[in-house]
Amino acid sequence: MAPHPYKILNVEETRVARDVILSLHSDVVIDFREIFLQEPAKELMKQYLELEHAALPGQSAASKRPPRLARVQYDVIGTDKVPVYNESIIDIEQKKRVKHEVVGTDLGHASLTLWEFEHLVGACERSEEFQDAVKELNLPEGFELVIEPWPYGGMDADADNQRYFQGLCMAQDTRNKNPDSNFYGYPIPLIPVMDSHTREIVRVDRLATGGKGDSLTGKTHSEKILDHCLSAEYVPELLEGGVRKDVKPINITQPEGPSFTVTDESLVEWQKWSFRVSFNPREGAVLHDIHYDGRSILYRMSISEMTVPYADARAPFHRKQAFDFGDGGAGNCANNLSLGCDCLGVIKYFDAVIVGSDGLPKVHPNVICLHEQDNGIGWKHTNWRTGRAVVTRMRELVVQFIITLANYEYVFAYKLDTAGGITLEVRATGIVSVVNIDPGKTSDYGNVVSGGVLAQNHQHIFAARIDPAIDGHNNTVVYEESHGVPINPKTNPNGNFYEIRKTVVEQSAGLDANPTDHRVFKIINPAKKNPHSGNPVGYKFSPLPTQKMLAAPGSLQAQRALFTNHHVWVTKYQDDELYAAGRYTLQSKVEKGGVHDMVARKDDVIDEDLVVWNVFGLTHNPRVEDWPVMPCEIYQVHFKPSDFFNRNPAIDMPSSKNNASVLVEKEKEKDCCGKL
Repeated sequence: MAPHPYKILNVEETRVARDVILSLHSDVVIDFREIFLQEPAKELMKQYLELEHAALPGQSAASKRPPRLARVQYDVIGTDKVPVYNESIIDIEQKKRVKHEVVGTDLGHASLTLWEFEHLVGACERSEEFQDAVKELNLPEGFELVIEPWPYGGMDADADNQRYFQGLCMAQDTRNKNPDSNFYGYPIPLIPVMDSHTREIVRVDRLATGGKGDSLTGKTHSEKILDHCLSAEYVPELLEGGVRKDVKPINITQPEGPSFTVTDESLVEWQKWSFRVSFNPREGAVLHDIHYDGRSILYRMSISEMTVPYADARAPFHRKQAFDFGDGGAGNCANNLSLGCDCLGVIKYFDAVIVGSDGLPKVHPNVICLHEQDNGIGWKHTNWRTGRAVVTRMRELVVQFIITLANYEYVFAYKLDTAGGITLEVRATGIVSVVNIDPGKTSDYGNVVSGGVLAQNHQHIFAARIDPAIDGHNNTVVYEESHGVPINPKTNPNGNFYEIRKTVVEQSAGLDANPTDHRVFKIINPAKKNPHSGNPVGYKFSPLPTQKMLAAPGSLQAQRALFTNHHVWVTKYQDDELYAAGRYTLQSKVEKGGVHDMVARKDDVIDEDLVVWNVFGLTHNPRVEDWPVMPCEIYQVHFKPSDFFNRNPAIDMPSSKNNASVLVEKEKEKDCCGKL
């Protein structure tokens, strides 16, 4: 049986795509970067899904099955040994290439691969210039250099368009003989820069270590760079004083098993929800074809991009800006989740398939976890006349993946609940990015969180992509605001009336949160009306009124991330427009092909197939309490039905008592003499 169009490529399909590319480039060296599912064109997919959901006798969805395609990203290395970036689309069933593009460096640079990290470390070991720079710092005996690969960042206006890679440097205390000893507590003020084509170190940036009042470029550190730094361990066996001894277990049990089912490793059905889940190297987990009780809600939902700009004004930190989805790929950095650690309860895991530079596929296990969880009271009412209380619990189905990007971790979760709501949750944790600071000094560019350690101020700005299908694909976005009304003897004699103002988004646009006027965005289907209210059926969300990018307009950081200019973007759907900051972010100078360009088309978006983008983020001015590993910062965006249903969709949740709940045992009472 042919796989569902949304199911990720399996090992054999990946191998077919690889072999087709090799057959087309028999006289050159090929370095593969990614091979993953190319999702079908939407118009083809809509026809397929319509038949799949209708299940009409004599009509098979297979008759409308879109072609099974793979996107292959790879470098072609000719006799000049200079890699040229290519992208091809391969028809898996026909075993032939149907589309090809030579990207080169004119359009942009390919995202980073894990094996490029190894190239950087090797180049540093071979570089006399870099090794001499390290020797100048007199690292104490027992400390070993650690090089953490980082994207080079944005290119200065006068810089060439060569592909570079850089490393942040730390030192690890090896005296405790623990390989997990925290090296971030010992930052080294050097950044080696590698030419990715020659794999040679072309420059070593020496960093300023001063504080307030010091020069932006002054090298003020002492010869012994680590003498004022302190240990910052976090693994349990190295913690001073050990871990707490008074934490008792909490177990999540489901004695009758889960309430969800998973079919074909992609179709998830739970309560009244159904959807498909997939995974790709750039976005990580993606939800498709989301229905509730047989009604369409969303065509596709994903995290599209995030950028992390740093606010240290000293060179080269004006370039310190990661695009964690576009530069390296969130899916590539996904954790292999562990049972009983990352997700609790009865867990279903999903695997991915990844490739090495030779294109050979292998399974990347447990990159997504699926589980149910309780989220407190769902609804409750007590009849004060009879004293009877009816209370139900809010239950959620969670689709979660976690990525590690060098120092930081991000936990992404889609939570579907029993009241027809969808919550997008992002948690930021891990270790803040740090640089060395002279002893006794403080800085305007961050906070000193430990001896010799300056945690730089920065932002994390995320973009979610919501492709709605509210009872169909012709939708409209309306935002509503609530405004007070002046006293009027006829219409508002006592001044307590307030009005709701509705504004239809007619053309593609960038818009903002407005908590002062309680601005709520609704995605509606104008052709379908609620029989009670008469309003169009829809889903609503209130964008988080988080701070936008603080880098000055026109700056390198701001130009590369124009998607951060607004909290909400509304665009008309086009195939392959998936990324808020555009297809290529690595070493970009300005955002190209992102939502800013999509909106510039001024497309009509009334009663159209449209896309809504939600931008939100964290301005992170580090605390000492963020060290050595920061507690989770949590952000949630809630998508809720608005006149979509005819009543509370969770009204039929069982009101059952949880018999596993017990009272805390009372202490045994003592007699007046203190005896039992």
